[in-house]
Amino acid sequence: MNTSRLLVVVVALQSLILLGQWTGLPALSGAQAQVSDPAAQRIAQIDELKAINVKMEKIIGILEGGNLQVKLANSDEKQ
Repeated sequence: MNTSRLLVVVVALQSLILLGQWTGLPALSGAQAQVSDPAAQRIAQIDELKAINVKMEKIIGILEGGNLQVKLANSDEKQ
């Protein structure tokens, strides 16, 4: 009894697959990729590099000026 039921299920599934292939309807929609814009990416990279250069110029100005002071927040001195 169980094998005949299993056989009926398998035949039904195969017939559905065959019907789907004959009708030619796609079961899944195709994947759609977004088109990248390399020019916009390069412009964003250049803008970020310009911002980094401005920050580096400030750091260089502080280091060359000699006004840098370092303070320790937590000192682990033994008493």
